[in-house]
Amino acid sequence: MMMILKAKNPHFLLQSTKPPNDKTHSNKHKRKSIPSVTACQCLLRNSDAGKLVHEFDPKVPVEKAVTPPSSWYTDPSFFQEELERVFYRGWQAVGCIEHIKDPGDFFTGRLGDVEFLVCRDEKGNIRAFHNVCRHHASLLVSSGTAHKASCFVCPYHAWTYGLDGQLLKATRITGIQNFNVKDFGLIPIKVATWGPFVLLNLDKEISRHEADINTVASEWLGSCSEILSTNGVDSSLSYVCRREYTIECNWKVFCDNYLDGGYHVPYAHKGLASGLQLQSYSTKMYEKVSIQSCEGGSMDRKDDYDRLGSKALYAFIYPNFMINRYGPWMDTNLVLPLGPRKCQVVFDYFLEASLKDDKAFIEKSLEDSEQVQIEDIVLCEGVQRGLESPAYSTGRYAPTVEKAMHHFHSLLRYNLTND
Repeated sequence: MMMILKAKNPHFLLQSTKPPNDKTHSNKHKRKSIPSVTACQCLLRNSDAGKLVHEFDPKVPVEKAVTPPSSWYTDPSFFQEELERVFYRGWQAVGCIEHIKDPGDFFTGRLGDVEFLVCRDEKGNIRAFHNVCRHHASLLVSSGTAHKASCFVCPYHAWTYGLDGQLLKATRITGIQNFNVKDFGLIPIKVATWGPFVLLNLDKEISRHEADINTVASEWLGSCSEILSTNGVDSSLSYVCRREYTIECNWKVFCDNYLDGGYHVPYAHKGLASGLQLQSYSTKMYEKVSIQSCEGGSMDRKDDYDRLGSKALYAFIYPNFMINRYGPWMDTNLVLPLGPRKCQVVFDYFLEASLKDDKAFIEKSLEDSEQVQIEDIVLCEGVQRGLESPAYSTGRYAPTVEKAMHHFHSLLRYNLTND
């Protein structure tokens, strides 16, 4: 069953699903659980990562603060701590509703060590599961987007699961004892949607009660849900395409680059800078969101102006999701950690419906965006190499423009020291 609640803005939709009514979420079949609060605190105090965390003090104002040490971006133990205490907790954006519009549609992904599968079942409910066969742990379906299936058949031994996660067929198990088919469905993951986005929560236990969908919005966006909706972040836009980039840098390097308040734009993105009034750049911080905004360029640069519009809004949703709304376009950046010095950035592009058939405009706009991404990749990979150099330990913030970056680091520090 799926609950639907329309927010004040009719373009927004929140959905939350109830897991199959079986025993698949019994304690013995759960994903490896996160340690208790006491265990986590002891682990953090006694680990190398714990020592590194305390090298950044979020209470120091940005004007006096030094940045986190380079070890936050290079140390393998710190990276593992982030997975457990940041990415495996709370709501995480993982994809778009566009990829699961119809019954049987599904997509897969990976977040840290968690392989997941999101689908729409025969009744139209959105469901999410660990993408792992319950027989001998094979990945159930291949990775990627825009797939369709009537059921999921494991490629290893052909155990078969329904779109609701129930085990439908277990091959060649004659003679097996103490086996209850209801205990071997796919392990569910809590899933919800907001606007055009799909969210997963790897932390909270799935219950038989519907999730409080107002709580979902509150936990993910805080007080920003209405701010974003009134600024054109909504489901009315047409989906265009996806682009993916693998970058040789820590995931936070990409986030830092995004959060420098346009500091690097006039030096690294001259084409983009010509379409923006950078002196108008402003930044506001909320609970887990920061919003940067900038006025668009002048009318005499018509090509750039048409693409960027009269105002650009850049929203960073902690820890790793970015929404960019400008002119008729919206694109999102999802930064997936792949290791201490590697990440994948997934771009999804959306466009106002009136322009969805303007192929020339779309192609030119995507080319301009691609150029910015290439420039950012060069920057981020260069920063990562510098962070690994013995010449660098910590840096400083530019207080007038890098407040959002300091906010990001402070949220991360909080997550790594609190439960």
